[in-house]
Amino acid sequence: MPHRVAVLALDGVMPMDLGIPARVLNEALDPAGERLYAVTTCSLGGLPVRTNEGFRIVVDDDESLLESADTVVIATQEPGEHLLTTGELPAPVAAAFARIGAGTRIVSLCTSAFLLAAAGLLEGLRATTHWALCDRFTRLFPGVEVDQDVLFVDNGRILTAAGGAAGIDLFLHLVRRDHGATVAGAAARRCVVAPWREGGQAQFIEHPVPEESDRSTSATRHWALSRLAEPVTLQDMADHAHMSERTFTRRFRAEVATSPLQWLLQSRLAEARRLLESSDLAVARIATACGFGDPVALRKHFHTHLGLSPLAYRHAHRAPAQAGTAAR
Repeated sequence: MPHRVAVLALDGVMPMDLGIPARVLNEALDPAGERLYAVTTCSLGGLPVRTNEGFRIVVDDDESLLESADTVVIATQEPGEHLLTTGELPAPVAAAFARIGAGTRIVSLCTSAFLLAAAGLLEGLRATTHWALCDRFTRLFPGVEVDQDVLFVDNGRILTAAGGAAGIDLFLHLVRRDHGATVAGAAARRCVVAPWREGGQAQFIEHPVPEESDRSTSATRHWALSRLAEPVTLQDMADHAHMSERTFTRRFRAEVATSPLQWLLQSRLAEARRLLESSDLAVARIATACGFGDPVALRKHFHTHLGLSPLAYRHAHRAPAQAGTAAR
């Protein structure tokens, strides 16, 4: 039976963000080509919803849909001034939230983190929202650890995304968490987006845009990704781009919002995770193939960045069809 996802649209909803859950999750398919998620949109009272773009959206369901959902998504909307001033949850939204089951997974997109915080669902947790609202969020909800430097935060049952395209990253992360890297990668290809950006990557907070005359570092990134098994250095990348290390680093940061070496490490970890999920290669082979040199280095980075060993990661994240395969 598909995983049931209910998307709650509130007045002031942003149409692009409202469509992201279905756009990504509907592309997650099982080996027979059947959808793994059933995504449905609802509103308070099943009424048409006013968007922030000057038109209304008609939905087929009301908030009772939240009672049977496995995952509830609160779509991005323009938060009311009362919420932004007092931090109090509007009574109709509170009544809708009361319908959500105790074990239901909850996802907020962008400004909807204010609603989850006002409902007390983020108290004592780490969360994120749009970087421009983080200071106000902190003042209203001091009991929530706000991180404005990430794309999304996964607390297990409750997840928050920074907004906009970060929602795509979060839902691909959910697909990968639920069904493994192979299913998530295929969904990403159908959506014509990158397989994933890690949640810990920085939001694009007023980063300067390179001038048109600047040479992009894109070709060098592709070059480095094809050589993950090799000991690629910052100088190697700068030489490939025909730039000095200083210029290359500056332009790289402007385009990717992280340093070249940090990006290279994240890419190696992402490939190691993919191989752990989708293959039976020994950890030592994966460490070599991803440029870590030996299993000790791979284990060190996994513990630092993911909090568990490669073998523990493999056991926890194997795709369902591979769950019975012995890991080496």
